[in-house]
Amino acid sequence: MSRYRRVVTGHDDDGKSIIAMDGGPGIRRGNLYEMWCTQSMPTHNRELVDAVATRPGFLEPDPNGTIFRFFEVRPERELGSREDRERENRKRLAAMSEEERAAAIDRRPDTSRHPGMHKTRTVDYIILLRGEVTMLVDKGEVDLKPFDVVIQRGTNHAWVNKGDETAVLVAMMVVAEPLP
Repeated sequence: MSRYRRVVTGHDDDGKSIIAMDGGPGIRRGNLYEMWCTQSMPTHNRELVDAVATRPGFLEPDPNGTIFRFFEVRPERELGSREDRERENRKRLAAMSEEERAAAIDRRPDTSRHPGMHKTRTVDYIILLRGEVTMLVDKGEVDLKPFDVVIQRGTNHAWVNKGDETAVLVAMMVVAEPLP
């Protein structure tokens, strides 16, 4: 069983509250542990639909949607050289649908600073729960410790773990208008 547990509430036929799900993430995609997503705003709580497991995309929410996920950042020393990382990235891209691949490539506008640089069309509320990471942006960086919060607003960025333990972060992603 995953170390990440999700408990999802719901309603029975009489409208009474129930525990509808109790288990691991809806799906794991590499270092992303998808806990829940919504597909519209406002969303509805009438039916129990676990859209996380059937959603085709992986990086961003559906239009008008949200994603709630845990993600892990392994120590840099475990990730290999820039060439190793690019080779792994090409493998991940090859496993994607054509549409997902095009979106993933589009979300990596400039990786010259670090091979993990990427951006999304979202506002992300991120909390570092365990370990330490450095968030790189095009013109700067900031070291983060547990319980530091990042409001990531669609900028090109990367997560770098200079420590010895895998860092664990949680993110709530909300769709935003794309930047020009």
